[in-house]
Amino acid sequence: MNALDPRSSAGRHGIPQSVLFLCGMNAIRSPMAEALARRALPRSVFLASAGLRAGERDPFVDAVLDETGLTLGDRHPQSIDELADTNFDLIITLSPEAHHRALEMTRTIAADVEYWPMLDPTIISGTREQIMAAYRDVRERLAAAIGARFGDGGKTDTN
Repeated sequence: MNALDPRSSAGRHGIPQSVLFLCGMNAIRSPMAEALARRALPRSVFLASAGLRAGERDPFVDAVLDETGLTLGDRHPQSIDELADTNFDLIITLSPEAHHRALEMTRTIAADVEYWPMLDPTIISGTREQIMAAYRDVRERLAAAIGARFGDGGKTDTN
């Protein structure tokens, strides 16, 4: 059973106290996952995202999050080396290179690591609408994976 399987829900794994979403540049997939998880999980869960390298903020991420009422606020991409603390209960990796790095980190920290492969939407070219469709697809896949992994997150309200 993999992390995207609905059977591997909160009932099986529980809700961790801290989650890190890790990808290559912390510009698209991991900040999008963090924003979606903030909406889905209780406020008591510490959430962060980082990249192996710090990228540049991507305006398409802002646009597709805005469509669902979410925002990154004044948040900017950061590298894993910029995090004040890397001790997380769960590290969810969104790219192969991030997964390898997370597995290396478990040599010195006690964290569970899950790999959620997500397409990098920057590989899509075409019209603005075609590019937006690729970003929306990543957003929806992340939302589905978060829902499958954490269930309703124990939330009782919708904000």
